[in-house]
Amino acid sequence: QVTLVESGGGLAQTGHSLRLSCEAAGRSFGGYPMAWFRQAPGKEREFVAAIWGAGTTYYTNDVQGRFTISRDNDKNAVFLQMNNLTPDDTAVYYCVATTKRPTIPRVRLTTFYEYWGQGTQVTVSS
Repeated sequence: QVTLVESGGGLAQTGHSLRLSCEAAGRSFGGYPMAWFRQAPGKEREFVAAIWGAGTTYYTNDVQGRFTISRDNDKNAVFLQMNNLTPDDTAVYYCVATTKRPTIPRVRLTTFYEYWGQGTQVTVSS
């Protein structure tokens, strides 16, 4: 059974930082895309950032320059460093993974990913 477990969420003030971690178990995702999505209250789940197996990264415009996605294939883990947080970043953040070949349009789709974590809450106060 494959599991993705997120950690690192919590409460932060505007302008501060948080670092999310996600560890996968049950199979190796070393050569495959992993990503982060988020869902704010009353809104649809949305793409945040993705990282290819070889390290190529891709971000949604809202977080470009503030968030950094990275991975450690030895630990089967992916990370999201979130800087200069704003209240608009408040959401449940989900770690996702897939064994499919990534393309730019597809990595933005929730349906592209077979594996999802349970989510971790990030709350940013003003």
